[in-house]
Formats: sequence, C-alpha cells, structure tokens
Amino acid sequence: MFTGLIEERGQVERVEERPAGRRLWIAAARVLEDARVGDSIACSGCCLTAVAVEPGPTAKSGRFAVEVVPETLRRTTLGEWRAGTGVNLERSLRLSDRLGGHLVQGHVDGVGEVLDRAVEGDGARVAISVPAELRRFVAWKGSLAVDGVSLTVAGLTDAGVEIAYIPHTLAMTSAGGYAPGSRVNLEVDLLARYLARMLEQPGEERRP
Repeated sequence: MFTGLIEERGQVERVEERPAGRRLWIAAARVLEDARVGDSIACSGCCLTAVAVEPGPTAKSGRFAVEVVPETLRRTTLGEWRAGTGVNLERSLRLSDRLGGHLVQGHVDGVGEVLDRAVEGDGARVAISVPAELRRFVAWKGSLAVDGVSLTVAGLTDAGVEIAYIPHTLAMTSAGGYAPGSRVNLEVDLLARYLARMLEQPGEERRP
C-alpha cells in the first residue's frame, strides 16, 4: 500500500529482455536507504518487487532491479520504458506513517493519455483521457493516482479529467515533462471501486 506522495524521481538505467518479461534496473537514492530484496516499490504507480538492490558508492547513488511480467507490460506504460526514462518512486507505507495523499495500491487500472496542457498561474492544468470503463470511478474533487502521484480531480470532461498541478509536483515528478500524447498509468480510488461494486450488487453475498 502507498500514499501517492512521490519520494524521488529515479531513472531507468538498463532494460534486460527475459524469456518471460523484462528486468529493469532503476537508478535511485532515497528509496534505497533501507531497501532490501523483496521490498515493494511503486514505480510510476506500479507496485513492483525489488529483486536486487545495489547501493552506490555514495548515499546519493545506487540502483535496484525489478522484474516485469508480460501482463504488466501490456497493461501499463512499462512496456514503453527505455534507458533514460524517468520514474516516480515511492516506498510502501508503514502503519505509523502519515497518510498525506490517499490509499494507493500500486495496481494500475488502465493507461490514459495527456490531451492538453495549459499554463495556470505558476502551475499547469492538464487534461488526461480516462478509459471509458474507469470513468464511473472518477469524481470531481475526488482522488486519482496518475503515474503513482496522488492527485485531486479539478474537472471532468467527456474524455476524462483535468488535473491542476502545482509547481512542486511539476518539479518533483514526471508530470513536469507531460505534453499532448504522453501516456500515463492510472489507478482509480480504492473506495470508489468498492462503492461502485456494492451499488451494482445490493444485498448480494458471494462465497468461495
């Protein structure tokens, strides 16, 4: 479980093709401070398991490896990642941590596309498409994770949502490089998903 508050922006260092997917090496620093093999790290919104951790010669350098299966490559933007791709990174939530964003599982529901970007004060207003099957889970002023970043929906459109980005988020995450055509990982709000399910099947009890 994550909060959607990005700790640092890493970078894909190397992509290794495997018979059943890919291994990605990601350069990072802060998320490696206490990282161990087997830990979960959200990589641009996708919860992945560290299969190797290599601290660097200084506290500000290092890298870790994750393995990505074909299902993830198909359903997220990870299949498009190459050496040099920027990655939003967040370690999993401790029960004692503050929940500054919203509950994010790291389970990508679909891929959206940046449709428009306009300057708004010192920040930017970005229009993002949301797959039709996910739009019912999105509400004005509700929460939406975009590339792992916990965001508030500033507006609804026929195609998806509008997000009002503050300068800090633009500077610290991949959102700073968004332009029309950029593809992003989307995860809808966990509570909205379960509420929709309850309303679809009122009073129904399912057992294994």
